[in-house]
Amino acid sequence: MVKIRLQRVGAKKAPFYHIVVADSRSPRDGKIIEKIGTYNPMTEPSTIVLDKEKVATWIKNGAKPTDTVKALIEKAN
Repeated sequence: MVKIRLQRVGAKKAPFYHIVVADSRSPRDGKIIEKIGTYNPMTEPSTIVLDKEKVATWIKNGAKPTDTVKALIEKAN
């Protein structure tokens, strides 16, 4: 199953995330299929950069966003 989820890339105590499409069996920071955005919770307010066309295409093709990513997508729109 393909999921849209967060991949942590930030330093210790400074989280930064890539919003990625990945196989649900791969580890959190493991192999990905495609990077479709970024999320920076450290800025005020948090910064969300999303390629909305790619998100829509992947969801249409059956990718399931995690609860956190679903909330970020709604917040970005």
